[in-house]
Amino acid sequence: MGLQLEEKENTETNETPWKGIAKLGFAPAFKSAGEAPPPPSPPHLQAGRTRSEWPRLWWQRESLTAVGSASIGRAPGARADRMTRSSQPDVARSRLCRSPFLSIKFFVFCHGLLQLSQLLVSGYLKSSISTIERRYGLSSQTSGLLASFNEVGNTLLIVFVSYLGSRVHRPRLIGCGALLVSLAGFLMALPHFLTGPYEYDHSVASTLSNTTDLCQPGAPRAGANLSDASCPPHGSRENHEVLLVMFVAQALLGIGGVPIQPFGISYIDDFASERNSPLYLGILFSLTVVGPGVAFMLGSAMLRFYVDIDKVSSAEVQLTNKDPRWVGAWWLGFLVAASLVALCALPYFFFPREMPKEVVRGKDRGSKKREDMLSQLRLRSQHTESLSLMEFIRRFPVVLLRNLRHPVYLLVVLAQVNISAMVAGLATFMGKFLERQFSLTASLANMVIGAVNIPGAMVGIVVGGAILKRFQMSLRQCSALCVLGMLLCLLTAFPLLFLGCPTQKVAGVTHWDSSGLGHHAMACNARCRCPERGFNPVCGSDGVEYTSPCSAGCSSVALRPDGSVLNYTGCSCVGAPGAARPGPCGTGCSHLFVPFVVLSCLAGILASTSHTPSFMLILRSIQPEDKSFAVGIQFMLLRVLAWMPGPVLYGSAIDTSCVLWERRCERRAACRYYDNTLFRHRYLGLQFFFEVGAFLCFGAVYLILRKQEREASQAAQTKAEPEKEKLAGKSTKSPESKV
Repeated sequence: MGLQLEEKENTETNETPWKGIAKLGFAPAFKSAGEAPPPPSPPHLQAGRTRSEWPRLWWQRESLTAVGSASIGRAPGARADRMTRSSQPDVARSRLCRSPFLSIKFFVFCHGLLQLSQLLVSGYLKSSISTIERRYGLSSQTSGLLASFNEVGNTLLIVFVSYLGSRVHRPRLIGCGALLVSLAGFLMALPHFLTGPYEYDHSVASTLSNTTDLCQPGAPRAGANLSDASCPPHGSRENHEVLLVMFVAQALLGIGGVPIQPFGISYIDDFASERNSPLYLGILFSLTVVGPGVAFMLGSAMLRFYVDIDKVSSAEVQLTNKDPRWVGAWWLGFLVAASLVALCALPYFFFPREMPKEVVRGKDRGSKKREDMLSQLRLRSQHTESLSLMEFIRRFPVVLLRNLRHPVYLLVVLAQVNISAMVAGLATFMGKFLERQFSLTASLANMVIGAVNIPGAMVGIVVGGAILKRFQMSLRQCSALCVLGMLLCLLTAFPLLFLGCPTQKVAGVTHWDSSGLGHHAMACNARCRCPERGFNPVCGSDGVEYTSPCSAGCSSVALRPDGSVLNYTGCSCVGAPGAARPGPCGTGCSHLFVPFVVLSCLAGILASTSHTPSFMLILRSIQPEDKSFAVGIQFMLLRVLAWMPGPVLYGSAIDTSCVLWERRCERRAACRYYDNTLFRHRYLGLQFFFEVGAFLCFGAVYLILRKQEREASQAAQTKAEPEKEKLAGKSTKSPESKV
């Protein structure tokens, strides 16, 4: 009876693998020959084996059985049949092993592409933030809030990732999250199709609009008419709808990104070999740094095209990308990135919940030690996964308070909060800063960030990790490396506060005549009755910039054969010869651009050297059973305290340096002119403030660890003194004294 039960149990246990093999289309040899299946494996051979390994083990056993039976009394004429029958399982096994969805290497390849595509969607917004501001009339504070809003959806759900662990089908959940990210990318581009063509002042350039920009004495004041024309009946409501769509898209982007990196890392760690797992994870982490750089390069390419490339012909648009009214095709990059994410999401629905463990031949000497360590970590992970949801929620505040009471953990997290807040502001508004400070186009500014600054940060991370590995640093030495990196970063970043361009002279805005009136009502152009909201900048021959030809008092225009403006003449507000050329005057300090980029890149490299040592300080200073929770708490605090408020804080500081605001529908829109000196001091001053905060936190960590080392050394010395005295007392007794 017991034997029958055992056979029944084994039969039920082996039923699932056969069904799985049949679904894959690899029917065993005995099925085609009408033979009965082999007896199931003994239970002791099945112990510790996952279901995904059973088909592979059966194929191995079937091959050995075929070879063994061939050596026992087979007829010579049956040799060909024997070889055919014994090779069929091998062929099926090779086909099964060649399935890419059972290879962890293929999963790493797919996940690398997915992470890169996801970072394209999230990073592309930062590359086009100034363009979106100009297109929809947003302040820097509003655009900063938009850039950080994806962290809201991410923060609400990231805590539960630690709880879910391997309870769910991780590849499928990653695929669902990727589809949500793709949907968010398409929604970010949707406002372009919901709104009409972009209308800069006097709409599409033409000979007629060039003449209406001129000074026309005796004409009625056009300020009110221009205001009514630029504000359609539903203009304000349309702008609110655009913002609502973008904020919803950013929230979905954060929610969709929750499972991608954590579940991908845990899946790779579970099924990759102990030797290759660090390599695979290193590839993914490097893509995390490279991704934003690729996003800025994509932004540089897309912003070269006019925003309404799908709505108007190029002949109708006479703006160039150097014109301050130029708006690039910001929406095009979102479509490209979202399409890539959608394509990368498809393979995840074909990966199994579990796959065979990767096996590497020729294990090194330390493989046994690593296996023991990883087995302990997996046991702790299994203990965490055995918690119910209520137990997890009840335990989380306890672990949170226990870790926050740890001084080293708290100070290192605060240091990382300062660094992350600095990076969040720089990544969001660095392009805009370069545009305004050095009169660069949005495309060139993005290219500089993507090709210089972000690769520099990646170099700093690699150098910090290499130093850590080369010298096998202790905790105190790790903190010393962080202190040194931030100190050198401060010394390098401080000159940037004074390395910039002065504010350009803009008549009636930053440069005044004797009348003291505004740019549209100066004494020299009072007879022209210029519209208040007209904006078509020209540069006078006297080096002063005017907001329009009318505000410069220009009465005539010279055109090129293609109809574009050559220059304006008869400008009463401009000194002799009274001419002006289209476009802004610029800051005139392009020679400072290269030194600024070099110093900012060097400061980024030095600050990034603290990245790896700071993570080691966190992992080594807390209890082993709290590591998963502590890392989750760390990322949650970084999002809540740095990545969410950082861009908003930077945007608010930038808005305070604006000297002329655009008005749309009786509301304040985008800024037309900034005080460059004030912009530089407040933007880079905020960066310097966060660097000082990180330096002080790392310095406090160093002092605490040095004190702990001294106390431990003194305790060890105090404990060793009685033993030394005891040994010394024994050595002073001679054999004669005993007699």
